Amino acid sequence: MIKKRDLHECTSLYELMSDSTILPYVRQKAYSADEYWFLTKQLMEDEENGKVISRTIVSDFGQPIGTINLFDVEDGAGFLGTWIGTPFQGLGYNKKAKEQFLEELFFELNIHTVFLRIRKINTKSIRATEKLRYALKANDSHHYIYSEINKKQEVFDLYYIPKDLFHLVMMQQDIEEEQAM
Repeated sequence: MIKKRDLHECTSLYELMSDSTILPYVRQKAYSADEYWFLTKQLMEDEENGKVISRTIVSDFGQPIGTINLFDVEDGAGFLGTWIGTPFQGLGYNKKAKEQFLEELFFELNIHTVFLRIRKINTKSIRATEKLRYALKANDSHHYIYSEINKKQEVFDLYYIPKDLFHLVMMQQDIEEEQAM
């Protein structure tokens, strides 16, 4: 479902990312395959330096279909950024990738809080985030961060995922799945 980044997948990921319905919402925009390769190489170096954590989302057949990243990593927290190519949206990949990535972040990489800043006009992402039982709206509870991400103008809603709540929801989900069997 997710794997470490690989420069060999840049061309296919660039083709998916350059879609006009995806590109406006991607944090690290590239306008050519070469530029995307360069940005990915830089991202991989930033991961080695502890500034970011980046993974490729793959389909059930191992095909690269998007990326999931934790940007601005500092003091056990960071900002989540995810995109999935249009042909693969609505197939459950986003939820599965998020859960696998969050498990890695919280239980292997010592992250305790994941923030999500979502453009208020990006209703698709807001709906998807609000379906996650472990994501909480943070405009009021984390007002300082909310003010920082909206310094120039109020563009983003802020959500956060605390490790403890994620762990609790995942345990509850496992129990529900066992009882359904």
